[in-house]
Amino acid sequence: MRLKPLADRVVIKMVEAEETTKSGIILTGAAKEKPSVAEVIEVGPGGNVDGKEIVMTVRKGDKVITSKYSGTEVKIDDEEYIIVRQSDILAVVE
Repeated sequence: MRLKPLADRVVIKMVEAEETTKSGIILTGAAKEKPSVAEVIEVGPGGNVDGKEIVMTVRKGDKVITSKYSGTEVKIDDEEYIIVRQSDILAVVE
């Protein structure tokens, strides 16, 4: 199954959190931070949303940073995705 977002929506998948710190300390499940970096899986067409013309600036494959509690979580074929508005994306990681 494939997700195709509408309007200014973007489908993202969170990137796995690091298991160890830079100094080599292994983190337990409770100590890990929620990852904030995600990969863009699909991008909506943009267009006229709420009376404003929206141009999509993110592309499929981009790594992005999102607002911590934004979006709607969905599970398709045992994979977890989040659908967010483009405005909930804070930055593109290069």
